[in-house]
Amino acid sequence: MVEFIDPLRHRQLFLDDHAIEETTGLRRTLHQPTRHGPVLRPDCDRGEKYVQSTSTPQWNPERDCWEWWYNAFTTYGDISHNLYATSTDGLHWERPNLDRYEWNGSRDNNVAYVSTEWSLCHILRDDVEPDSGRRYKAFFTPKNNFDRWPGISPDGFDWTVLEVPPIPSQDTSQLIYDEIARRYLATVKHRTAWGRSAWLVTSEDFVHWTAPELILHTDEIDQANSKKRIDAVVRDPAYLSPPIVDGRNYIAQLYMMPVMPYEGAYIGFPLLFNPSGPDAGQMNHTGLNQVELAISRDAYRWQRVANRALFLGVEPWKGGSNYGTAQVAVCNRPIVRASEIWIYYMAARSRGHRDLFADLDPAIYDDAFFDDCGALNLATLRRDGFVSLDATAAGTLVTKPFKVDGDHLYVNAELANGALRAEILDAETLAPQPGFSARECIPLQGDHLQARVGWSNQAKLASGKPVRLRFYLQHAKLYSFWLA
Repeated sequence: MVEFIDPLRHRQLFLDDHAIEETTGLRRTLHQPTRHGPVLRPDCDRGEKYVQSTSTPQWNPERDCWEWWYNAFTTYGDISHNLYATSTDGLHWERPNLDRYEWNGSRDNNVAYVSTEWSLCHILRDDVEPDSGRRYKAFFTPKNNFDRWPGISPDGFDWTVLEVPPIPSQDTSQLIYDEIARRYLATVKHRTAWGRSAWLVTSEDFVHWTAPELILHTDEIDQANSKKRIDAVVRDPAYLSPPIVDGRNYIAQLYMMPVMPYEGAYIGFPLLFNPSGPDAGQMNHTGLNQVELAISRDAYRWQRVANRALFLGVEPWKGGSNYGTAQVAVCNRPIVRASEIWIYYMAARSRGHRDLFADLDPAIYDDAFFDDCGALNLATLRRDGFVSLDATAAGTLVTKPFKVDGDHLYVNAELANGALRAEILDAETLAPQPGFSARECIPLQGDHLQARVGWSNQAKLASGKPVRLRFYLQHAKLYSFWLA
């Protein structure tokens, strides 16, 4: 059975071979995002040690601003509060006075939710929901276990936890609305023989949820990668080594996996935990947490991208200017903006209690290190820029077949020192269509997020038969193509 692609509905990316029939002279390259540093730091004057969030900033059209719910862990008994911040640009954040709860003797704070019974895990603004009383949705956990209960709110502050069966989970999960399948989708964490692993649950109504299904876990390749990644950080003086590295072969684990529906596919951001030493049996505090990429067409069957290269790795120490020296973890689904993808991530200087660091350099591991040890950061990527097909000299790409329904062909390509040409082929014979050969294609040069490919006849695309594309690349990076 011939597999057709649909470049009119979705841009065709190259994280996997879904759009590719064959290539010559091309290399698949994973691109790491550009880091812009912390955008929300702990408020040390209020006793905060680090902040984190497993929610993505939400756009509120009524208030014309971004909203972000996050957690702060404090020096006052390590109590976690749900806090609230706003921004007009997604980069500069304010902590408005909500006057909702007394914290450390004052109501002048941005505490959004405190409960003696429940912990609030994620917040999702649901603009698809017709009932304004259910505009915001979230997962809650009771204080005595990690199962997830769905909750609803009209404003993100006043919550009702639904009296429904809980969603089984361990201590992490992720929650989104899935525009592809028009459902709510969550990844939860359970253990397998490979330790912590990612499982999927879905719901059509946010009330009734499917049973967790295993979707991704680590394996022998991750075991080998774990040792290499620990060794690389230990050997490089620019980085901080985990507090204990005893050389034993601990199980590499998949700590959590945010999911992003994007152009008809699901992009996952698996957080790989590489333990480096014993930690009272938990295997939780000494090691590195770093992010890879994964891709799926149905959210159940996943494959890693670009031979499991790191998408977000830990950061060098740089004299204390960086936070992500032990852990970098994508908060939740990234945000697609006009020309970029914005990726908010949690960055932590340590994963464990202070006693683990007792014998290490006190000039680094002092009070300042532990009293300001985790922030929320921003990284950005060009639109469609997760992976490119690169031609260092010359290369070709032949696509899977499709039916021409659009007027023009567009590409996202980096051609600063090269060129791109394309031709439209008969899907079976691979003969160029009259007027649309590579010889008649106007060479495209420069760096383009959205460039129209043209031919000398200036004709619009038209075909009553299935076709393919053949791209000719010279010193080029091709990120995606589509019809419009």
